[in-house]
Amino acid sequence: MSRTSAPAPADSALPADSPAPLSHGLKQRHLSMIALGGVIGAGLFVGSGTAIAAAGPAIVLAYAISGALVMLVMRMLGEMAAANPASGSFSVHAERAIGPWAGFTAGWSFWFLLCVAVGLEGIGASKIMTGWFPGTPEWAWVALFMLVFCATNLAAVKNFGEFEFWFAALKVGAIVLFLGIGVLAITGVLPGTDSPGTANLTGHGGFLPNGSEGLIVGLLASVFAYGGLETVTIAAAESEHPVQGVAKAVRTAMWRIGVFYIGSMAVVVTLLPWTDKAVAEKGPYVATLEHLDIPYAGQIMNVVVLVALLSAMNANIYGASRMANSLVARGQGPKVLGRISGGVPRIAVLTSSVIGFGCVLLSYWRPDDVFIWLLNMIGAIILVVWIFIAVSQLVMRRRLEREEPSKLVVRMWAYPYLTYVALAGMAAVFVLMAREEGTRVQLYATGGLTLALAVVGYLVQTTREKAARAAAAKDPDAA
Repeated sequence: MSRTSAPAPADSALPADSPAPLSHGLKQRHLSMIALGGVIGAGLFVGSGTAIAAAGPAIVLAYAISGALVMLVMRMLGEMAAANPASGSFSVHAERAIGPWAGFTAGWSFWFLLCVAVGLEGIGASKIMTGWFPGTPEWAWVALFMLVFCATNLAAVKNFGEFEFWFAALKVGAIVLFLGIGVLAITGVLPGTDSPGTANLTGHGGFLPNGSEGLIVGLLASVFAYGGLETVTIAAAESEHPVQGVAKAVRTAMWRIGVFYIGSMAVVVTLLPWTDKAVAEKGPYVATLEHLDIPYAGQIMNVVVLVALLSAMNANIYGASRMANSLVARGQGPKVLGRISGGVPRIAVLTSSVIGFGCVLLSYWRPDDVFIWLLNMIGAIILVVWIFIAVSQLVMRRRLEREEPSKLVVRMWAYPYLTYVALAGMAAVFVLMAREEGTRVQLYATGGLTLALAVVGYLVQTTREKAARAAAAKDPDAA
């Protein structure tokens, strides 16, 4: 007896013309470092300066609030990923829990986000390179980076893992060193410095100098700085021990967010007045190190930011190709993207890289209309993805407890109450985005993209169901 609400198949089901499945070339050390370094993006090193300028010392509170929301989302995603590891991650879970249209919408919107992000990160990295090599064209640097990481991802998944391992190691080392220097300076132990006490936290207008409006701007900026954490659940499907890897990554998410994000923001606003223009102009890390008279601080942080950008490019090409492959494997995309050779979806890798480079070209050809339109459309996609994760977890948890309780290796805290709290938090962020003029357009553009994808996904779903019914009518025995 068939039911229309039966769980969708996992993305391990490959297209008929696929010669082999995805490989399992990622080692546990790769997955551990991807999880560790995945929370450290260029947004933390550079973008946090604008957030500090808006919220003042209250940026610590903003990052703590948004960090709590992200921890809940990661715990929910970890619960589902440990129970059913899949390279399509939340897209697969959404399809199983809500329906094919939900998996289609979550998957293709995230793929689009990653492709555009690849281009943005390439532009950021090229600006650093042209600063070191004046007169060289930015597009040439982007093309070089694209070629390197496209080739890396085409070869074998272990190459992606090795690049990310060393990129993450450098980022983690830089943050740990920064925190160590900062703590020494705050306590007055660092030679040549005096402890600032709480002067910068309570002076210059107080802890909340711009009131709730400043806190809201800082909160919105911090929410989107956490994007990228989902990659570890995508990569887990190609690791040696996916269930154990995801479980470990999720369980350590709390201290990673607390130390790297909240801890570093606390160091910055304790050592520097939030009104210091260098915080927004040079970035909070460079400004802090220069304030402490650390030699070559600017160039050192430029290297770290470059590594963070290149790491994100590498990870996003990987994530986009795996998401596309997963969608095709479930009959929700052009079959050509699902072809696998050598354990790698090479056409999906090439397509994602080409689209990313296309976004770079648009930034030069149509910077004032088409490119801005693209940026607005991806503005709130990560929140849409988080909503699909939360709703999927509500449904899947009930199903797992009823049918396969042994698969609940990772459990969401205080289920279902904290899941509802997370959904309320996401709704609150949407409301705040609608209130702010700078983010309102992003909200509407992302909403339009999401609605369009949902309609297409529903049409794809109904077309497949009609085809299945027609096939069953012709051949009842096969059905």
